[in-house]
Amino acid sequence: MPLDASEEKLTQKLLLLSSLTIGKTKMENRVFMAPLTRSRSTADKQLQTPLHALYYAQRASAGLIVSEATQISQQGQGYAWTPGIYTQEQVESWQVVTDAVHNNGGRIFCQLWHVGAISHSIFQPDNQAPVSASDFQPKGEAFVGDLHPDGPTIPHPKARALSLAEIESLKADYRHAAQCAKKAGFDGVELHAANGYLLDQFIRSSVNKRDDQYGGSVENRVRLVLEIIDILVEELGAENIGVRLSPTGGPGGSYDHNPSETYTYAAKAIAQKKVAYLHVIRPNNHTGDGSGQEDGNALLIKMRKVFNTGVFIANGEFSPQEAGEWIEQGHADAIAFGRLFIANPDLPDRIENQGPYNEANEDTYYGGGAQGYVDYPTLSKKASALNNS
Repeated sequence: MPLDASEEKLTQKLLLLSSLTIGKTKMENRVFMAPLTRSRSTADKQLQTPLHALYYAQRASAGLIVSEATQISQQGQGYAWTPGIYTQEQVESWQVVTDAVHNNGGRIFCQLWHVGAISHSIFQPDNQAPVSASDFQPKGEAFVGDLHPDGPTIPHPKARALSLAEIESLKADYRHAAQCAKKAGFDGVELHAANGYLLDQFIRSSVNKRDDQYGGSVENRVRLVLEIIDILVEELGAENIGVRLSPTGGPGGSYDHNPSETYTYAAKAIAQKKVAYLHVIRPNNHTGDGSGQEDGNALLIKMRKVFNTGVFIANGEFSPQEAGEWIEQGHADAIAFGRLFIANPDLPDRIENQGPYNEANEDTYYGGGAQGYVDYPTLSKKASALNNS
């Protein structure tokens, strides 16, 4: 006997709130917190602060938190006030955050990030040009805040191609960052190979014009990602590694001429590495490419079918209802929420209670302090306020 509409919604909600095992770690639900750049780290040393610990601890009820994108080196930075994971001071600052999450029952992975061309010389060692797979002039502007007199945004300069020797140094930077993430107490790492940043610049045919082993065929363009995964596996074990991909979207205007072929190949190749999960972003307005939403859904489903060795996480403006539908239909094992988690630190509770949901204040997304960061009320605080009124 088919379920009626209310029973169907209940089933979807229960699936979304059911437990899930990633690698060897049990996650209490499938409501994951997406990596969210908030630009609140210290400007001089890219450190986290007690404010970050509070922010993440408030959201520890997520099945898994993926940290804000965290640069693996000075060269990897592209935005003002983003954190690093390559110095001892940065490790110690992140330890306060991971302890806060764990003390509140949560799990957190560190997203390892190198922006490549999506940067500015102001962030680079000795004010050099940013680097990429090939010479590349990104569209748009870098967010430099008050770190440059012409800020808060200034045009991206032209990036230069990495040499083979520099690629070997880059791989060493990823190894070092993974070691630092382990010391900082993270439960694992997510390799950021999405959103048009450095590793995605190698994947995307509009940027990668190399004629060596890292350019040309789709196999060559995905090679660097796979080599870095091997390094992370050596350091942390496959069960503690996730990978993020995005077939479309991201800053800078890069794209692939055949995203279905390229990213399906990438998903299948990553599956062979037996990593814990693959995290894929569908086209959405927030990534700068809202076109092809239906095609984007179809490609995610295709990628999910070939990534058959681990957990598949979908992301991209999902409502809780649609998230439950995707899990029920087998299109994903978990859903990562972004802006909903910014405004609703207790998002799993709100999903269980079917709302209400706070609205996010977009003016406080990037930069600033506590406002719009740790001051969103939870359901319990709202109930307390009503009882005391």
